[in-house]
Amino acid sequence: RLCSAPEHDTMATQSDRINLASQIEHLQAKYVGTGHSDLSKFEWAVNIHRDSYASYIGHHNLLSYMALVQNESTGRVKYEFLQKMLLPCGVPPAQKDEEEDAAMAEAADSEAGSDK
Repeated sequence: RLCSAPEHDTMATQSDRINLASQIEHLQAKYVGTGHSDLSKFEWAVNIHRDSYASYIGHHNLLSYMALVQNESTGRVKYEFLQKMLLPCGVPPAQKDEEEDAAMAEAADSEAGSDK
């Protein structure tokens, strides 16, 4: 047996779980890319794409390889990646709250127009 600790010590206690949850919350607050419980699928995809483009730009050998494959200069490929970082997944979808507010405002306008 490689581990000399008793088997009952391998179980996580309640305080260990709380401590771990506290550490995760701290990391999520400190670093944007780690996400949080309210993160939408779109926001998660944007973070992944931006991290990928930043990695491509930061690793010169990878950037050089991509430039070679595309038959472009490294400066052009770097510029294209920087441009793609602005909206990597396209325009964000409309939020449900905004859709509901717009529908309510439209309904109120139509009622006000019919009262005249």
